[in-house]
Amino acid sequence: MIFRKGELFCGPGGLSLGASMASVEALGEEYKVEHVWANDYDAGACATFRHNICPENPDSVIHQDVRELDIERLSAIDAFAFGFPCNDYSIVGETKGLDGNFGPLYSYGIKVLKSHQPKWFMAENVGGLQSANDGNAFVQILQEMESSGYTITPHLYKFEEYGVPQSRHRIIIVGIRKDLGWKFQVPKAPFKDSSTWKTSRQALEEPPISDDAMNHDFTQHQGKVVEMLKYIPPGENAWYDGIPEHLRLNVKGARLSNIYKRLNPDVPSYTVTGSGGGGTHMYHYGQPRALTNRERARLQTFPDWYEFLGGKESVRKQIGMAVPPLGVKIIVEAILKSFAGIEYAIEPAKWDDELHLMLTSGERLKIPTLI
Repeated sequence: MIFRKGELFCGPGGLSLGASMASVEALGEEYKVEHVWANDYDAGACATFRHNICPENPDSVIHQDVRELDIERLSAIDAFAFGFPCNDYSIVGETKGLDGNFGPLYSYGIKVLKSHQPKWFMAENVGGLQSANDGNAFVQILQEMESSGYTITPHLYKFEEYGVPQSRHRIIIVGIRKDLGWKFQVPKAPFKDSSTWKTSRQALEEPPISDDAMNHDFTQHQGKVVEMLKYIPPGENAWYDGIPEHLRLNVKGARLSNIYKRLNPDVPSYTVTGSGGGGTHMYHYGQPRALTNRERARLQTFPDWYEFLGGKESVRKQIGMAVPPLGVKIIVEAILKSFAGIEYAIEPAKWDDELHLMLTSGERLKIPTLI
């Protein structure tokens, strides 16, 4: 059984790559996912997606603002994915939620569900979604997914427990069309024990990255930055007490913990991000420099053959905003096993006990969507 997949906010293709890696077999039949169409407003991300996911069908990737996309005319699909923009839900920033410019964009995913009625969908966002607008944004989004005809299973996935060498916590909502008569179960995290987590050293060194690897350009730092980094031990940041006074940053106000923070080689990395200026590019544990984009891609579990197109900063943004393919593979495999009738180890969804209450409590927020 092949599930034909459409995707909004596709980014550089992390979710699609993970989905394409998932495959199960039952009674001689293979269950897998096939790309049909994708959309994003970022030109670099679209170019990367075309280059790696569907080079034989570049027109299937639509570079366009989702608000101008004719959703009803898109090809029929059996599966749908959307990592709707997280800018307004992230704990880093103003957390405007549904009141922001990006917050209401999830509603275009709802429009796809209502128009195309795929058999299943997968939506992804940051953990901050659960607290945006005092928690009301999360409730509203879940209510709209459910009322579109889906039995939903939201869960906070800790990707380091799914083999990703990075502490990255994301809400993923899987929905199964109600007429199919069953509910998705969260696959048990294979690496619950922290002693089994993949470390940043393993990600960057096993195997070593070749000197001529794609997207492996080094940053030319100012001398003062290099000297400061030499005083910062692995796992520490620009506020480390051992940095000489003349090398310290002259910064007033909040001291963000990821400023010039070096990786700890013995644990998963901290979260790879796509935004932020100097000092937020992630820093190597053994060398006084920022990580290359290829190293950042390794932490996101992209294979070395996956080439990101665009300028260096565009690529950095693409990598940071992507969903780790390895984590997606495990979740999509569980979806495929469900359809194939194959049992797998499960764990309770984070909001199992509260979900019914969230879906039936009160009126939705009176916030207009963009549709």
